Amino acid sequence: MLIPSIQKLVEMIHLKGIKYVVISPGSRSAPLTLAVARHAKLSSFVIPDERSACFIALGIAQSTKNTVCIITTSGTASINLFPGISEAFFQKVPLLIITADRPVEWIDQLDGQTIFQENLYGQHVKKSYQFPTHENHANSNWYTQRLVNEAINLTCEYPKGPVHLNVPVREPFYPTENEKEEQIGQIKLISKKETDSKITDSQWLILQSEWSKYNKVLIVGGQYNKDHSHLVALERFSQLNKIPIVGDIISNLHSIIDLKISFHDLFLKKYLDRNKNELQPEILITYGRSILSKNLKQYLRLFKPKIHWHIQTSGHTADTFQSLSRILETDPESFFATAIERFDHTFINENYAKLWLEEDARITEKSQSYFGNREFSELEATKIIFENLPDNINLHLANSMPVRLANILCGLKNDVEIFANRGTSGIDGCTSTAVGIALVSKKLNILISGDIAFFYDRNGLWHNNLPGNIRIIVLNNHGGGIFRIIDGPSKLPELEDYFETHQKLGVRHTAMDFNMDYFHCKDAIQLGNHLSQFLADDGKSKILEIETKSKVNKVIFDQYISQFF
Repeated sequence: MLIPSIQKLVEMIHLKGIKYVVISPGSRSAPLTLAVARHAKLSSFVIPDERSACFIALGIAQSTKNTVCIITTSGTASINLFPGISEAFFQKVPLLIITADRPVEWIDQLDGQTIFQENLYGQHVKKSYQFPTHENHANSNWYTQRLVNEAINLTCEYPKGPVHLNVPVREPFYPTENEKEEQIGQIKLISKKETDSKITDSQWLILQSEWSKYNKVLIVGGQYNKDHSHLVALERFSQLNKIPIVGDIISNLHSIIDLKISFHDLFLKKYLDRNKNELQPEILITYGRSILSKNLKQYLRLFKPKIHWHIQTSGHTADTFQSLSRILETDPESFFATAIERFDHTFINENYAKLWLEEDARITEKSQSYFGNREFSELEATKIIFENLPDNINLHLANSMPVRLANILCGLKNDVEIFANRGTSGIDGCTSTAVGIALVSKKLNILISGDIAFFYDRNGLWHNNLPGNIRIIVLNNHGGGIFRIIDGPSKLPELEDYFETHQKLGVRHTAMDFNMDYFHCKDAIQLGNHLSQFLADDGKSKILEIETKSKVNKVIFDQYISQFF
């Protein structure tokens, strides 16, 4: 029979505003699957591989900015969700994770597909809830509904994130033929309104006092969604005070032109090597999540500001630069818009901003003149791709080399939105996350991936939902080329066999397996010839394989970097 408590659970998912459910098939989870499949107002995607399924759910949640539910069966299936859950936790992405389980009395009794699932994800979820096994008690209905309300509400509370609901299910799992569904009865909903975090008048007085003591100010944006409203307030605040804004490519700050610093990762190495503190801020204002640039982190840890304000509505705050002095519990738009009215804008040191801008301009000029009669490399390939990107797209950057290449090249169009799995920075779900976003987005979605990341996550394509607006570019150097760039392994005799792990795979057969259009190139001319057709938004999923040589990539990369010192 269909289990009434599970029917109510699925109905509550709908009533609480969740629209999308990602399902990995299984027997123990069959009652959950059937309840979703038979619900007229829920959209579901069936993804066989649980690891890919969780990253696809992550992508859907990133795109819609709403909680997405994922359902899986018991045993190791639930463990396979873990990489995507941890990425969601550190990127503050709302997921409701529902795992089917054995009844508690059968745990560790040599029964099949059984592990310890209660609190399985530990600190990588905001909270875990255990669904009751027995339904006959008078308070059971009230209790289960209270749990579901609390769990879904918690996914959306700032900071957003994944919440785990473990649901023990007894046999029988499947309804009998011609069995009628019972009425699920009254549903109890508990709503929770988000409180508006604002800086009080007394707190503003403290900030004004600190602001007036110093005149070398720097703004650093971490990974952040593309958001027009906060960019308007930030740019106006920066212009009024002549404050440089530093942001990696994942900060989505590329639409800001005036006072925006893009090439910090390149020129700060010179300042670190020479122990120069000219760019040291007195006041550092930060917001957002992770910072991609290692040189930026090292520089600001070495030359610490006098005062460091971090803007964040609530929740745990990381002291990334080891200088945090004040947490401002508000959002960036509210802070910068109010600071325009509250702060004195007459005494900021304009020469400090000029130092940052001059260094950025120097890199810009040299980088534009570098490419020409050189052997083809993945760096040049990425530059050519950037120059030919269509308008109004989502650009996904896989971890390891692609996101780093993009960060040192910059030069994106204003309306491009960047996505990257920089919560935990793994390669394991980059393709799946891009597919998830493409499933619910009307935009063209372009993923730039390395070969190892792509082959590692091929199951992100293994389902019946592959969208026609996905374009995957694979930079295939036949190994983990990043290990030639990192100082440690690049000097080891074990580099090729134990770190780079050379592989001979090509992408053609993967494209055939999943009925995707396939393009291939080995030089800049071939790449230029293919790009127009590859990027055409014609409703057909496509893969472009760009083959390069790992050793050549290393030489070109080193030459490119060294010209700036």
